[in-house]
Amino acid sequence: METGGPEVLRIDDIDIPAPGPNEVRIRARALGLNRAESMWRSGKYIEEPILPARLGYEAAGIIEAIGEGETGFTIGEAVSVVPAFSQNQYGMYGELVLAPTFAVVKNPPSLSFEEAASIWMMFITAYGALVDQAGLLAGETVVIPAASSSVGIAAIQVANMVGATSIALTRTSAKRAPLLDAGARHVIATEEQDLVLEILKITNGKGARVVFDPIGGPSFTKLLAASSPGATLILYGALSEEPTALPILEMLAKHVTIHANTIWTTSGDPVRLAKAKSFVLKGLEEGRLKPVIAKSFPFEDIIEAHTYLESNQQFGKLVVTL
Repeated sequence: METGGPEVLRIDDIDIPAPGPNEVRIRARALGLNRAESMWRSGKYIEEPILPARLGYEAAGIIEAIGEGETGFTIGEAVSVVPAFSQNQYGMYGELVLAPTFAVVKNPPSLSFEEAASIWMMFITAYGALVDQAGLLAGETVVIPAASSSVGIAAIQVANMVGATSIALTRTSAKRAPLLDAGARHVIATEEQDLVLEILKITNGKGARVVFDPIGGPSFTKLLAASSPGATLILYGALSEEPTALPILEMLAKHVTIHANTIWTTSGDPVRLAKAKSFVLKGLEEGRLKPVIAKSFPFEDIIEAHTYLESNQQFGKLVVTL
């Protein structure tokens, strides 16, 4: 009905139609929460919600009904949903939801519903930026700001999977040990240490070849200063509300490339999406990729869940159970 803070969220009883062609209807058992959804709810996303609006990109559950002509799925199958659509078209926050079949994946048997609901946004975002776009290779260094977020932890795991060295950034030392336990090779507490000096020290003065930043704002110039000549810097969010300055002369001197990236860069391209799914499923099967669940909320506490999401307290993914 309106955009705003978590308090504008409301649960309504509505009729969910039978799935049409290229759709399935899913009895949801768990939902994954994402910053994109809180931005959508508050009217600050890259796309304007058409009110009254649904929301939600990630769900896992059981297929209850299948659209006419669809042969790739069966009723009773456990599946999860990849963010590959507009929230003006589909919304995954609900007990019963419609989803387009191109965005539906059969659950790996090793994952719970909560884990399956959490994997796609974070792992495809990290894979698409680091592997597909930046071409991160074994032996290279990647800097990961906001490393305790679900995408940040996924980026650490993806970097490890390709043999790269990850430098995780966090504001204070409070999350240093968990980040190291999550696989980060190095951790820098940006409010306690000199960011540029520490990165240059770790890289023997060369700087990082890849930067994967969801924040922007004033710290972006520091990330550029700590990058190597020819580096790739990827912006995939705008968590800072301050302007992001670009030091043009330094950019020219270093010949750096700056990319804007969202999950749609990958999930909006069928060929790229197929490669991303293959990478993620292989990593999950081998145990090299593993979702980290920070906290779980019941569906009726969705307002509390969004409030917690925006508090930045979590280490990993927030999920909602139904």
